[in-house]
Amino acid sequence: MVISNVHVYGLENAIRGSKFPMAVDIEKLNGDLVPTTYKLGNAAPGSGHDQFMTGIIVQFDLTFTVKAWTEAERYHFLDFISSQSTMHRIAKFDLDNQYSEYTDKRMIAIMNELKDKYNETNDPEDYLRLLYSNPCGFKLTAAMTTNYRQLKTIYTQRKNHRLPEWREFCAWVETLPYFKELCLGKENVE
Repeated sequence: MVISNVHVYGLENAIRGSKFPMAVDIEKLNGDLVPTTYKLGNAAPGSGHDQFMTGIIVQFDLTFTVKAWTEAERYHFLDFISSQSTMHRIAKFDLDNQYSEYTDKRMIAIMNELKDKYNETNDPEDYLRLLYSNPCGFKLTAAMTTNYRQLKTIYTQRKNHRLPEWREFCAWVETLPYFKELCLGKENVE
């Protein structure tokens, strides 16, 4: 798994907005973290009290295997901006470098044979054999957009997942500014 090109937007403004429910004079609000902000951020997922975290936008490029992407697609709030395409480029990838370390080398050799055959014949049937034979250890990169509230949900559900990619993803989420404080409880802060 690889994450790059990370940008976090709206952190200070979302923290400021978390104070609206109890504010009388909104001109005095600021982006400082206060005990109430921690309490709201650490509210139970689905309670609605952590709603302000939807304003903390995170954009990044994520490289996952097809297996992990299949699972990621269940999160309707993890928006795909754009991604690499097997449909358009499977016959162009350097397949020796495109698979996870868990993909059997024999499968990669077969895929290279299928790729070479299709590139030689340009036959649509050879293309379909190549496309449909692709193992789920194939890695693709996508540009993503989400927010802290949704990352909190993903983190809770995937931090101990069997796929190492999910555990690595959750470890990365912990490195985002104030994520531990806002989503995992102050006791989790080192």
